[in-house]
Amino acid sequence: MAGSQLKRLKASLREKGVIGPQLSKKQKKKNAQDGKANNNRRFQKAADLEGIREEFNPFDLKHNARGPKFEVTTNRPAANNAAKGRPTEAKSLGEERRRQTLLVELNRRHKVGGILDRRFGENDPHMAPEEKMRERFVREKQLHKSSVFDLEDDEPAEGLTHLGKSLSFDGPGLVDDFEDDISAGSDAAASDDEHRGSKRMRPFDSEAQDDDGEEGQPERKKSKQEVMKEVIAKSKFYKAERQAVKEADEDLREELNKELSGLHELLFNRKKAQDSAAVNETESAAAGKERMERDYDLRLRQLAQDRRAQPTDRTKTDEEKAEEVSKRLRELEEKRLKRMRGEEVSDDEDEEDVDNNKSDDQPMSGPILFTETEEDDFGLGRGIKTQPTATELGFDDEDDFIIEEDLIASDSDLEPIESDASSDEEDSNAEEDDDEFTKGLLNDEETQNPVFSGQLTGSTVSTDTKQDSNGLPYTFPCPQTLEEFISLTEGISIQHLPTVVQRIRALYHPKLNSDNKSKLANFVAILVQYLAYSSNQTELPPFSILESLIRHIHSLAKSFPIETANAFRSELESFGRSRPLTPNLGDLVILTAIGTTFPTSDHFHQVATPAGLLIARNLERVPKQVTDYVQGVYLSTLALQYQQVSKRYVPEVMNFCLNALCALAPEKAEENLGQFPIHDPMPGIRITNGRSFTVRKLTPADCIKDDLSDEEALSTKLALLTTTVNLLEVAADLYSGKSAFFETFEPVKNVLVHLGNKSCKAKFPAALNDQVGKLRSKLDRMLRLAHMARRPLELHHHRPLPIKSAIPKFEDSFDPNKHYDPDRDRAELSKLKAEHKKERKGAMRELRKDANFMAREQLRVKKAKDAAYEKKYKRLVAEIQGEEGREANAYEREKQMRKRAAKR
Repeated sequence: MAGSQLKRLKASLREKGVIGPQLSKKQKKKNAQDGKANNNRRFQKAADLEGIREEFNPFDLKHNARGPKFEVTTNRPAANNAAKGRPTEAKSLGEERRRQTLLVELNRRHKVGGILDRRFGENDPHMAPEEKMRERFVREKQLHKSSVFDLEDDEPAEGLTHLGKSLSFDGPGLVDDFEDDISAGSDAAASDDEHRGSKRMRPFDSEAQDDDGEEGQPERKKSKQEVMKEVIAKSKFYKAERQAVKEADEDLREELNKELSGLHELLFNRKKAQDSAAVNETESAAAGKERMERDYDLRLRQLAQDRRAQPTDRTKTDEEKAEEVSKRLRELEEKRLKRMRGEEVSDDEDEEDVDNNKSDDQPMSGPILFTETEEDDFGLGRGIKTQPTATELGFDDEDDFIIEEDLIASDSDLEPIESDASSDEEDSNAEEDDDEFTKGLLNDEETQNPVFSGQLTGSTVSTDTKQDSNGLPYTFPCPQTLEEFISLTEGISIQHLPTVVQRIRALYHPKLNSDNKSKLANFVAILVQYLAYSSNQTELPPFSILESLIRHIHSLAKSFPIETANAFRSELESFGRSRPLTPNLGDLVILTAIGTTFPTSDHFHQVATPAGLLIARNLERVPKQVTDYVQGVYLSTLALQYQQVSKRYVPEVMNFCLNALCALAPEKAEENLGQFPIHDPMPGIRITNGRSFTVRKLTPADCIKDDLSDEEALSTKLALLTTTVNLLEVAADLYSGKSAFFETFEPVKNVLVHLGNKSCKAKFPAALNDQVGKLRSKLDRMLRLAHMARRPLELHHHRPLPIKSAIPKFEDSFDPNKHYDPDRDRAELSKLKAEHKKERKGAMRELRKDANFMAREQLRVKKAKDAAYEKKYKRLVAEIQGEEGREANAYEREKQMRKRAAKR
């Protein structure tokens, strides 16, 4: 059996050599001479004592209660139930750390003020106190720059501030309520409402004005009694005002209550009853009561039989609406890509077939390179802006047109038909439903006009002699042939032609009559024919008018797609058979309208595909005169417009543009410029000397002019050259992502180099030379990038795959506590998960310890408060009891004294 604790301690001290026999004088002298050995002996003794303390206090160390769970073979030494930590020291250290940090924050909670010390250098630890005082002295001197003899120095001194604002009552932000200058500093022109809204502003009464001192005299400080009188007067004034407003509201409420008697007749749409006096004369009291009960029963049955409101669709949220719009756009894009790839699309999908590159408010793409005036900007992709688009005007459809106010006769004596007041409300609602389709075609005045409103009831169109301010009739017959439409618009200015078409569409809307659908189907075909007919006239119509007609065709094509497509195909067939290589201006306008109306990105389309073939066929011809080159540039523009979305390569466009540049160049190239067919130009095509000319824009008239003077021909050639260079730039941007970009545009670079040599450059205007130089530098950069993006074909470089082996893999430094996962990503993920779990457990453990510490501190504070309260309570009770005892003893003494006195 082991000895006692004292015996074991003595044995440990004796084993370590801490205690033992006394040293002799010779040994002590030797140890004193050897100071190093003595010092080492002292350190060794301290370490031995520390080891003995740890051995005799096993609760300071954390040991494993049991040994290892499994016996394993390893090169590590056995643990032998070694200590894993010092829980007592760790707990005390954590407790002390929390007392220094968490307890301080807990005690300072709700006890920290908001005043910040913003004095100069107060929070700067790098400044000495002398430097701080010196800098403050300098700043004080800078604030007071006036002379020492200046008695009117009223600059404010820097004082305490809070959030940049002064804490004194002298500033504009903080003003004492009982200062006299409040009323003096207020605005005298302020309204009574403003004075009532400010609780701190006194009313402008005579007492406040009388209290002001005389001019030049200092204001007298008001006494507290005067101030309270003002406050009471202001309170009474506000109370009287509120009472007056309340009485006015009560009077208004009583008037409304008196008028409620006639509200029942208005709700049931019944005529006003006779005066009560007349009723009393004709009916007796019993008859009036009986009639009232009968009316009450009738109304009760009406309420019981009234149909209840049927639940409608729930109003969708903004998120749901946005999701539906995005879903529809994704479906339309998917259908467009299918059509572009040539895949089949079902009939249901064809009905919703809308090309995304053809928006409703997109202007016609034809006149992009051909403008009517010099002021129109030249560009590709947007077109001229003859009028605001539908999107800019807030419209969503081509049916939403602007009708000027002067289209309706202001002095017309026609009045809208008033409906009977006793008619049923359902009929009026039905009429309103029928008028909904006219909201996009007619404005408010035209909708109220009986000429248009009469058509809504299904009446036939009658000839109207009334005309608007422009001399246009309000009604027109719906033409069924081109000759009828020509005769109909014979006396009408070309500027008012869109208005005529618009009114015909409004008068013969399909909702008005079942026959109107066939009439409008024929009318859209007539519009297509008239588009070509009007473009071939001697006097060319403005392109803004043609654009308006194309917009009407586009709008009608949504309702009559087959009739519109057949009309365009008929025009294309006539063009391809009668004049395949000599198009007129009407054919060019028809091709332009096709690109605006139909989706040109489809892989195959019944109208767009034949139109593209005709364009390519005309671009392959050999030009003989300047007009042929102008038409070719127009067709090249249309071809690029057709491929804006699908980006299909059109070789005829590139060949024509390169041939046009070579033909218009002043000098013939001596070397081969590229792999494209070069045609020798006819005599007189090359530009001779255009140095002094100004580059202009091409016009539609240039497509059909045959007899040109020398100056006109040279001006047209310069415009052709400029437009062709712009076309090549647009084509480069369009085909920049193609794999064959380098082979396609390397000839373009060579042609531009030829145009930029000295012999050609000397005969071009400066603006044209700058344009050619810019395009050349741009193509150099794009070709360099395309060449860098293309890599030669090569075999795949695979790393050698090792032969699978069944030999197990041995780890030289195997550790059973580690995980050997061959997947590195999974191993890293497992490691991160383990670290996160460890940190999370540690954080939760620390939070629990913090919560327990705060609970202990709060309990200690509560116990201290309770102990103090108990001590105080007991002291008070003892004092009261002592006082009561003294009084009781005095009472007994007085009682005994009185008894003794009574006995005497």
